[in-house]
Amino acid sequence: MSAAPHAPTLAVGDPAADAVRRVALRRMRTVAVSLLLFAAAVYVLTLDEDGVLGFVNAGAEASMVGAIADWFAVTALFKHPLGLPIPHTALIPKRKDDLGRGLEEFVGENFLQEDIIRERIASARVAERVGGWLSAPANAQRVVDEVAELARIALSKVRDEHIESLIHDALVPRFREEPISPLLGGLLTEALNDDLHHGLVDLALEELHHWLRDNPGTVQDVLLERAPWWAPERLNEAVSLRIHVEVVRWVGDIRTDPHHRARIALDSMLRRLAVDLLEDPDTQARTERLKERILDHPSVLASSISLWDALRRALTGSLDDPDGAVRSWLLREVSALAARLSGDAELRARIDARASDVAVFAVSRYGEEVTAVITHTIERWDGKEAARRIELHVGRDLQFIRINGTIVGGLVGVLIHTVSVLVH
Repeated sequence: MSAAPHAPTLAVGDPAADAVRRVALRRMRTVAVSLLLFAAAVYVLTLDEDGVLGFVNAGAEASMVGAIADWFAVTALFKHPLGLPIPHTALIPKRKDDLGRGLEEFVGENFLQEDIIRERIASARVAERVGGWLSAPANAQRVVDEVAELARIALSKVRDEHIESLIHDALVPRFREEPISPLLGGLLTEALNDDLHHGLVDLALEELHHWLRDNPGTVQDVLLERAPWWAPERLNEAVSLRIHVEVVRWVGDIRTDPHHRARIALDSMLRRLAVDLLEDPDTQARTERLKERILDHPSVLASSISLWDALRRALTGSLDDPDGAVRSWLLREVSALAARLSGDAELRARIDARASDVAVFAVSRYGEEVTAVITHTIERWDGKEAARRIELHVGRDLQFIRINGTIVGGLVGVLIHTVSVLVH
């Protein structure tokens, strides 16, 4: 079953601007009609006169002819003159669809061409103008304020249920489908090859060494809880104290010696784990089961939402603070970009070239859809209303055709009368 055709819609515009255009159109129409009436009055007053008045009469007669002919031509564009259905009149209401298609083709052929677009963007010097505009501190601050406000609004629109839906409906199913063992094995292999884990190991050893050194009582309490009940208390205390001292010394040795056997053993264990994650089916199966248990645990969703809430509160608070870290960082980056754009001609050329490429790509891909808006919009307009709106925009200038026709017609009439007199 075919869809019902769209009902004609009215062409809309700015009421205030339309009022100004309507006054200007009415004024020029009054001037054109006044000239016609003046020519008619002169013609009547000089009828059957000879001499100079004969020339005036001939000019007035030709002026009326020119004025009426041009009035007919201008009026025929928008409606039937005097309401008479004369052929080839009211052209715009009748042929607005053809005019729309013609305008679409004109725009596409003369404006949306690659050479024209590249030339216009190159002459616009987009990067240079942006750099100059951002160089003003007030403008840079305005950009930061706008970005911060948009980011704050965007963050406020993201609700907990959105995060829950994202995790539950999108991320978790995706994590279930994707084997995690090859990913972890590849990441661990790259980290070991680049010695990235050494920094984490150093940090962990540093913190562990400080904690063991600063909390001997806690360590001894833990050791005494596992001491044999039958051993003398003083012996257990001496042993636990000695164990604490040795543990602190051992961790300190590992921390200071990059070639310690414990470090070498840890590297060997991690490398073996990386290989097993990539190649060993049993390790891969255990890893996948661990992944499933983690994804099924209720705290995963709750922790994710809590983490998002904390992140959102931190970002929102910083965005609301004019002197916050986020705004300060944005202002520094915008100012640095402005300085680079102002001083780096090569960067400006690259940005302008990219802008041209983007514009050309957008036009080549969507140009037909953009110009088709002209045709589709005009096709939906009511014919008479479209004619009235077009007349509002161009009718004032068209009245000059009537005025010129009146004046030129009078001059031609005088010229023809002159030739007639000289011939006779």
